[in-house]
Amino acid sequence: MPSDSHRWLAGGLASDRAELYRLAGLGPALLPPVPAYRRLRGPYTAAGTMLRVLVPEALRRWPDLVAAHDVEILTVAPELRSVVPASRETLTSLAVPSERTRFYSRLRTLRLAHGLTEFLRDHLRRLDAGPHSLLIEGAEHADSTDQELLAVLLRRLDPALLTLAIGTGTRPGPGPGLAEALRRHAVELTPAAVPALPRPAGVVDAVRLAQRYVDSDGTSDESRLRAAYHGLEPAHRARLHDERAAELESRDELSLLLGAVPYHRERGSDPAGVGAQALRFALDYCIDHGFYEATVDCGHRGRRLVDSSTQLEMWWAYTTKMTTSLAALGRAQEAEDLYDEARASSTSPSVHLQAAYATAMLYTRHHPDSKKDHRRAKAWINAAIAFSSMLPDPQERAFQTVFNQNGLALIEVHLRNLPAALRLVDSGLSRLDKDLDPAEHRLHRSVLRYNRAQVYAGLGRLDEALADYTGVIEADPNYAEYYFDRGGILRKLGRDDEALADYERAMALSPPYPEVYYNRADLLLDRGDLAAARADFDYVLELDPGYLDALINRAGLLCELDEWAAARRDVDAGLELAPGDPHLHCLLGRLESEAGDPAAARAAFTAALTADPTLQAAWANRATLAFETGDIPAALDDLSRALAIEDDADLRINRATAYQAAGDLDSALIDLARARDLGAPEADDLLAALPASAQS
Repeated sequence: MPSDSHRWLAGGLASDRAELYRLAGLGPALLPPVPAYRRLRGPYTAAGTMLRVLVPEALRRWPDLVAAHDVEILTVAPELRSVVPASRETLTSLAVPSERTRFYSRLRTLRLAHGLTEFLRDHLRRLDAGPHSLLIEGAEHADSTDQELLAVLLRRLDPALLTLAIGTGTRPGPGPGLAEALRRHAVELTPAAVPALPRPAGVVDAVRLAQRYVDSDGTSDESRLRAAYHGLEPAHRARLHDERAAELESRDELSLLLGAVPYHRERGSDPAGVGAQALRFALDYCIDHGFYEATVDCGHRGRRLVDSSTQLEMWWAYTTKMTTSLAALGRAQEAEDLYDEARASSTSPSVHLQAAYATAMLYTRHHPDSKKDHRRAKAWINAAIAFSSMLPDPQERAFQTVFNQNGLALIEVHLRNLPAALRLVDSGLSRLDKDLDPAEHRLHRSVLRYNRAQVYAGLGRLDEALADYTGVIEADPNYAEYYFDRGGILRKLGRDDEALADYERAMALSPPYPEVYYNRADLLLDRGDLAAARADFDYVLELDPGYLDALINRAGLLCELDEWAAARRDVDAGLELAPGDPHLHCLLGRLESEAGDPAAARAAFTAALTADPTLQAAWANRATLAFETGDIPAALDDLSRALAIEDDADLRINRATAYQAAGDLDSALIDLARARDLGAPEADDLLAALPASAQS
């Protein structure tokens, strides 16, 4: 059995898997077995359980480590807010519910997973106490956030540092990559190798067994407990759930309100009242933190408890937060079906207003490209603007009109009508300044200004875009994406030092995400800092092994460093992801040429040009190959094709060399003179070396 792999304990009962873990001899346990069942604490049940134990010690010994990961820690284990300072709050995280107009990307939880992985890794390295192991039980019943985290841990965490033992009674279904991560990074063990465990004998009081099932918060897999629970009278079961919910609520632990408490309350004596309220709290909390799968789950459960005709506000809250989450998860058709149901079920102007706006966003933003319809989106957003204009309260009317006009501005951007989008955003900012108190809707004002910055950038008005990005950073200084976007504008303006500072500020403010490191790598590459660029590309690909542009750029960098074998691995990995990518075929041509196979090299360059005839590097490289193999006419033809794409001093010098080889000294003179005009310092020496007849 490999000693350098994680373990997958698959099948049997939880007690069987616990015994299998004990017998596996994986090293001292870092923690007691960690339950992952989402029914216990909802999103990040397992992660929060780990952090509530590990963070207090880390805070005492290494406060800098905790501070570096406070966003991840407090998102996953909110109970730690009493001991871990929150240093990076944003307008989004601080917005009151009535002013929440921006929601997190669905990729946020992946960023959190990478940050948590690095916290755990660095905590263990600082402990320096030898290899540990950890049993995480019930992973197939975990929320998608925990499953995503486990997949990242399995891939990135060295088993010699912490060997994970992932226990599942059944195989994980499709989701955030857990099943694939277990297959690739863990050795599967089954409890069949464990001696049969003795089961308690004798008759045990059924009520006590049912109580044990309820006390497990419905997670026990022991059939006798389940049977005893289901054998109780409904009123008795409801009373047990009420008592368990009250006990859990008395602990004052927020994460319990996301899992076990709503589970018990919806099965207690007042499911449509107290049960619905418990689910509503979990629903609101989960959507505000970007836990979209959990939000959808709460919405489904809540809608089963309430009647749209008598509890419209509650029913609509479940429905609209489900639809927002479904759209974020890429399930736009399910969201549209729910909006159609809401329109058919209600005459509430508020429901129709919100549904009209959201349906517009589905058609301009969330539907797959094959179903996007920006003109249909415009029809729906105009309906939302019309509804807004009839609201009786002047301040609400102003805000809702501006909010929906901002949606129209997005549609105009997608219709490539940037001037109209700019007018809409400008007028929206002016109206909010005129009709609302400066302290109201600060988040949405920042969103509008950010959107205006993006429109300015699209119009090529970079200085104005820069001013707006700077303005939103002043208003919301801890929002990492603003620095990332401003860094891109600064690069276009040639202010690379400032761009580098913005990228690094974005890195400091956010859990890890690959795009910002990729952009810094690209900047460093342009500056000739190959070692630093390579380190960033390496990290990008550690975060996301399928990041195609990073594979391409690292492969090219490795070619420059003469690390041909490593470059070949990157090219092969890239071609598995994108078999027709022209840049990869161009790099493959370089590799085949270096390996001494000109026929294979030419085939690769030709494949690159078939895929993209505008790829200058492929023309240039195929020309070099042709010249080296003595085919001067082909080299000249390919160099001419390359120069037709963009004039370039080096290519001019190369073509001059080919012209000399062909005996065409006049053409060589013309190319060298042009290379000199383009700033090539060696052009003068090459001109001087031409025969006098060519220069006369």
